Amino acid sequence: MLASNYKIASGKFNGLQSRRNAGVFLSNARVAGGRGFLSSRGIQATAVVGDTFHAECVTSTIETMTYHDNCMAEIAEAAPVVNNDDVQVGGLSLPTLSLILGGLVLGGYAVKKTFDTPSRTYNQNVGDEYDSWTEDGILEYYWGEHIHLGYYTKAEREAGYKKRDFIEAKYTFIDKMLEWSGCKDPKTILDVGCGIGGTSRHLAKYFPNAQITGITLSRNQVRRGTELAKERNINNVEFKVMDALAMDYPDNSFDFVWACESGEHMPDKKAYVEEMMRVLKPGGTLAIATWCQRDETEENPLSEEDKDRLQFLYDEWAHPYFVSKEEYGRICQSTGQLDDIVISDWTAPTIDSWRHSIWVGVWDPWIVIFKGPLAWYKVMREIVTLERMHRAFFDGLMEYGMIKAVKTESKIDNTVVKVEKEP
Repeated sequence: MLASNYKIASGKFNGLQSRRNAGVFLSNARVAGGRGFLSSRGIQATAVVGDTFHAECVTSTIETMTYHDNCMAEIAEAAPVVNNDDVQVGGLSLPTLSLILGGLVLGGYAVKKTFDTPSRTYNQNVGDEYDSWTEDGILEYYWGEHIHLGYYTKAEREAGYKKRDFIEAKYTFIDKMLEWSGCKDPKTILDVGCGIGGTSRHLAKYFPNAQITGITLSRNQVRRGTELAKERNINNVEFKVMDALAMDYPDNSFDFVWACESGEHMPDKKAYVEEMMRVLKPGGTLAIATWCQRDETEENPLSEEDKDRLQFLYDEWAHPYFVSKEEYGRICQSTGQLDDIVISDWTAPTIDSWRHSIWVGVWDPWIVIFKGPLAWYKVMREIVTLERMHRAFFDGLMEYGMIKAVKTESKIDNTVVKVEKEP
């Protein structure tokens, strides 16, 4: 089959029937003006004098064509056959353009595949990961001294989270969590999973007569937390490298045990709660803030898509797994020594932190830019995960769990878990 362009010399197409003439058979004709297609089985468009159409035919010339209304249209000599190599789009030949577009498609697929594949699967590596994050300084630069979400009031959410100071929202969270815990004038406080000590130092200033201890698996976080405490002349706080599942402290050591966003990294949530309960004094308060997945029930099981999404969130930030706030309530019940157990979902006042943390980087990208390509890659991975977290919390796959309880003097049975509405 030969393909050529033809111009209408006279006459008009109103309806088309194919005709064999001098060995010519028109199999397909397309009006170049964009009015539609002419085919051997009928007409789908109108062509007038001066229009050019593209034809596929047995020979390279067409003399006449017959139409059902007996109107004839004379066809001018065929235009030269177009060579695709001669066609230019933006100065590029069609083959070159095709190669470029193909490369972009493959490149886009490779990028998506890379960012869809988790890079930091949990392998007893939490301390190492936080050592790295502390060392490069990017996390502290953007998130400040508090590596946890912030708190946005209803009025602030309605006004738009971008108007809120990102760092100040974190201080507000500490104050709200402290108020919610109900703890009054503790003398000894344990901060489990203290990060670089932002909360520990804040509590040390809030309770100047108390002794605060922060523990973490990261040596770099202990070093940085200690440096910042000295810079601020805060003398009633200390930091130690210690496993929260096997603490060195004797039973009944602390009036107040605080755990903010550390449970996510614990490979045994039951042991996590039980160990904190062990070192808590009778009458002391336990307060936990943690990312939770929604409670799975027979009536509302997790779908395969839910499980895949959760697995990415586990494996990208060194999380062994999440549990629901309801499961934390059940674990507290099972200890037999925790009473006044309350759970609450604080997703609404905290969810804006995810996208807000992305925007602070957009507004001030220079620390990342100056650190070079490896930092760019790492930060892009963080942005992808932050957005995935936002979506998981937004559609209810994840929740921000708050759990509090008071330790009793002796074993108790039949404790009740109270569920509070979100703020």
